[in-house]
Amino acid sequence: MPQELLAPLWTEIASGELLFHLSHTVIRVVWAFALAMSIGMALGLVMGLFPKLDQWLDPWLVVFLNLPALVLIVLCYLWIGLNETAAIIAVTLNKIPNVTTVIREGARALDPQLAAMARVFRMDRIRVLRHVMLPQLAPFIAAAARSGVAVIWKIVLVVEFLGRSNGIGFQIHLYFQLFDVALVLVYALSFIVFMLVVEWLFLQPWETRARRWRGA
Repeated sequence: MPQELLAPLWTEIASGELLFHLSHTVIRVVWAFALAMSIGMALGLVMGLFPKLDQWLDPWLVVFLNLPALVLIVLCYLWIGLNETAAIIAVTLNKIPNVTTVIREGARALDPQLAAMARVFRMDRIRVLRHVMLPQLAPFIAAAARSGVAVIWKIVLVVEFLGRSNGIGFQIHLYFQLFDVALVLVYALSFIVFMLVVEWLFLQPWETRARRWRGA
């Protein structure tokens, strides 16, 4: 019953364990999200704007899209070591292909008439990117961000489950070994609630704002 989780939940909060492990997981999610979005946006924009480069990079994109997350995680731990760098790189590599794919489609859908207008007004590249490309790409960026957060936090838990000494995934692994169902649920649900709050307070309003210009 749900009420049976209240006592262990309060115990973990009072001891500071829940907040300690939640903070480590959130930090990994933030780092992986920032890296995946930055690299994926750059790759997607370049692939969408330059067809020849897209032809060369597309097979690699397909490979990484279909490579199981578990394989990348294990390989990163084997090659880099059981450390924080390997954990964040593993999560980042798992998400970059998805962001790249979404942004590439957005770059392909850019309005050529707006690009022609920018050339007529002799806008420099920075202003074209800021005032012409990014507003058109905003809905695609928002969609990539929403799906990105949903995927990244799940992969972070797997990374922690397999090779970290702290975090929500580590605690779930610990209490799984102890067959403590209540504490497994406490840690799992606490992070789900946290990510839902992020979704409702930040990601959904951002996506709505990003799409607003299309109705203007």
